Amino acid sequence: MTQTQNIATARPEHALLARVRALLPGLVLCLAAAGASYGVSLLLPGVSPLIIAIVLGVLLANVVRLPAAASDGIDFSAKKLLRAGIVFLGLQLVLTDILDLGAPMLVVVVCIVAGGLLGTVLLGRLLRVPSGLSLLIACGFSICGAAAVAGAAGVTDPDDEAEEDTITAVALVVIFGTLMIPLVPLLTNLLGLGSETAGMWAGGSIHEIAQVVAAGGIIGGGALTVAVIVKLARVLLLAPVVAILSIRERRLSRTAGEPSQQRSSSKLPPIVPLFIIGFIAMVLLRSFIPLPDFVLTTGGLLQTGLLAAAMFGLGCGVKIRNLIKVGLKPFALAALSTLLVATIAYCGVTLAG
Repeated sequence: MTQTQNIATARPEHALLARVRALLPGLVLCLAAAGASYGVSLLLPGVSPLIIAIVLGVLLANVVRLPAAASDGIDFSAKKLLRAGIVFLGLQLVLTDILDLGAPMLVVVVCIVAGGLLGTVLLGRLLRVPSGLSLLIACGFSICGAAAVAGAAGVTDPDDEAEEDTITAVALVVIFGTLMIPLVPLLTNLLGLGSETAGMWAGGSIHEIAQVVAAGGIIGGGALTVAVIVKLARVLLLAPVVAILSIRERRLSRTAGEPSQQRSSSKLPPIVPLFIIGFIAMVLLRSFIPLPDFVLTTGGLLQTGLLAAAMFGLGCGVKIRNLIKVGLKPFALAALSTLLVATIAYCGVTLAG
């Protein structure tokens, strides 16, 4: 009998304690890995602890056999801690900074996200990539990387019936987003872009915030600041996209005669998931209430720690042999999606400028 089954059959007064005991080994492992990743990032300036954490998870999962006792806690970290990290991510967004980009650039950001989502889904159909995986790749590459993948998976696959798709999409975000770190600065030099325009392009085209920061730092000048603001404008669109996906899933779940949409649970996803409400609340809090520096610093540390622990947990689910088995089509879709988002962003920033 598994730990989860034992908990399910336990007396109510002991269920919580049993749940904590089941989660503790894996949770401690993920938090320790997050701390180690943060420590390594201090020694390697410009390298995000999130990227270090997911690489560490992948290496550990494929080199050694993780103890079975850690599985529940690792799974909890990959899902619940990631959503908690998304909530604290809202403290990075100040609405006035985003509005200061101006109406033309805000339209460009909407076009990047909308065009990236729709275009990637259509490319997925042409390549015959499973629709669920195509959608997760579209969200991750168009909005904000692994956080967007997790947000979308939370409403499109609440029962984790296609968990392998989530893991694959996150792995592709890491691979192709990391490739963009040296590639975008190189192309900005070849194209003769000014630092501000180059920063906007980096923020509009690269997948993860950490990857944007790395590329913006390489470009130099004023690129880093504007790159982060453009990227955060894309992050802000995570809330409406997840809400739209949730409404879509509710309608599909109510549609008769579609066995592919049947789920093991009859519970419909909420129109706006709780972690998205928390994310919006943090954005509003940061935007309209003057917060002390220590609150922002603590929030930043919590966000980094939670997301790093979650990235380690997700990395532990990436088995190289399974990634090879998915074939070349998802990799081709990821490459085309990266090119599509980068092209829309380039055209947009040059026209808006």
